[in-house]
Amino acid sequence: MVSITVQKMTEAEAQAQGIDGWSSWECEPSEFPWEYTSTEHAYFFEGKVMVTPKGEDPVEINAGDMVTFPQGMQCTWKVIEKIRKVYRFE
Repeated sequence: MVSITVQKMTEAEAQAQGIDGWSSWECEPSEFPWEYTSTEHAYFFEGKVMVTPKGEDPVEINAGDMVTFPQGMQCTWKVIEKIRKVYRFE
């Protein structure tokens, strides 16, 4: 399975990638299972989350990260600090 990819990026760099047209989502601290039926690209404006793909080590995601979650991945999200992100699916 393809793993989560995380790249540090400034907000200006992310905007150059077209994030202004992406959907937005916020989440308070919580923990929940998730499965990706499509590849998701997301840019995190604020917060901290640990995403643990099934059978893999946790991945820490923070404000300023551009992240790709692969299609078919099953994981657990543990939101540590409120997150605010924008995202799009392929």
